[in-house]
Amino acid sequence: MEKIDLNGHFYSPTKGNLLIQQMIEEIINYIKEKPEKFYDIIVGCDSSSEEEPNFPVAIAILRKGEGGRFFLKKVKYPPSFNKRFINWKNRILQEVLLSCDLALLLKEEFKKNLEAEFNYQFEYIHADIGENGATKDMIKELTGLIKGNGFQPIIKPQAYIASTVAHRYS
Repeated sequence: MEKIDLNGHFYSPTKGNLLIQQMIEEIINYIKEKPEKFYDIIVGCDSSSEEEPNFPVAIAILRKGEGGRFFLKKVKYPPSFNKRFINWKNRILQEVLLSCDLALLLKEEFKKNLEAEFNYQFEYIHADIGENGATKDMIKELTGLIKGNGFQPIIKPQAYIASTVAHRYS
């Protein structure tokens, strides 16, 4: 499957369209505003079920007890690539792959640019799969894929970054 294209913009309801480096700076600045607070950084993705699907991948930074911010990038593929997504299982797999790709890139950036004394965790990827419905047969392989990339998987109904935030833009 295809890696995430980081060209273009990430959308923030708070800050508008941002390039990836600007988004990373916004997350770091958000943490620096209140360094005494605890932060949770989470990535999740959804996809539309149309013939030429888009994949909104969301990054959320949650300030414990005070809400948070999110950033979203809609990934679209060329029409020749979209035939791979006729099968919904391939779409779900691509959601998880996009989440892992972005999470790995961001984790590396935060290791380089966030000082050790900041109280944050970047451990979770929310996957739009669950015990109920058609995706239940994919839980083992997709949670294994997430764990293999060094993150802890969260599935529905707790996977709100994928099933609510990203879904809103699919």
